[in-house]
Amino acid sequence: MQRRALGRTGAKVSALGLGCAGMSPENLARDDAEAIATVGRALDLGVDFIDTSDAYGNGHNEELIAKAIKGRRKELFLATKFGNIRGPQGQRGGTNGKPDYVPVACDNSLRRLGVDVIDLYYLHRVDPEVPIEDTVGAMAKLVQQGKVRFLGLSEAKPDVIRRAHAVHPIAALESEYSLWTRDAEREIMPLCRALGISYVPYCPLGRGFLSGTIRAVADVPDGDRRHDHPRFHDENLRRNLALLKPLDELAKEKGCTQAQIALAWVLSRGPDVIPIPGSRRRPHLEENAKAADVTLTEADCAKLEKVFAIGATAGLRYPEKQMPQMSF
Repeated sequence: MQRRALGRTGAKVSALGLGCAGMSPENLARDDAEAIATVGRALDLGVDFIDTSDAYGNGHNEELIAKAIKGRRKELFLATKFGNIRGPQGQRGGTNGKPDYVPVACDNSLRRLGVDVIDLYYLHRVDPEVPIEDTVGAMAKLVQQGKVRFLGLSEAKPDVIRRAHAVHPIAALESEYSLWTRDAEREIMPLCRALGISYVPYCPLGRGFLSGTIRAVADVPDGDRRHDHPRFHDENLRRNLALLKPLDELAKEKGCTQAQIALAWVLSRGPDVIPIPGSRRRPHLEENAKAADVTLTEADCAKLEKVFAIGATAGLRYPEKQMPQMSF
């Protein structure tokens, strides 16, 4: 597995990480044994950038990761997040970036993960009621105390990124990015590049859409959160399916899957881009990992980008009520 530098920290991680949110679904059955095996398989393959959050499964995901990495802590680079509040039953409870909450959240994550230090600690969502300087100032104290190595933000707007970085170096920004979500190219990715911040795309497969396995709303399981996402609603989905032709053509030409082409394109955006596709099962993980060996030419990329131009995708990327929290 190729490796990439994380910001200007001096640390290096696998070019492809592993997003673990899907291992702790809210309304679907869980398979903890397979999830644990998937994390272990990731480490075996050299996929060492493991991404979780205290919000995933309301703490369940961090506890799951603890079981998966037991005895293997030195083999991975561990990232987790805080500030995206969940209620006892997983209900959304807004954001919390208050300085006095930061150490509490960190200590809880350390306990659930069973580790002494978190490699990369993200603010999961920016609290609009708290100046970012106050939140990041409290996060910086965690670095001073040795509980956290590096700091990150998730779904932060450009001005917030600048202000946060002025308080303490931000190593990574985790935000959505894929062929069908390219808006970050306009301002956020150039800003991160100028500041030496790695861009960590979540949902680089468009919540599974770019794999080509979702052809109708009925292909999304009952209870799956994607039913709430406008891009998966009937008319939007029909229009978005028309975008997949170049992915299918390139996959056939290169003897790989559409998902591998989509991930290879994200990887081609630059050495400071480190996607974290989610996988709940080992076969999907193994398929994704092979994307690092797929080479796209400039002509290949141009073909994809012509169809998947910014604004070509039908529908908002999140439910409308959640959009104010997002970076674009």
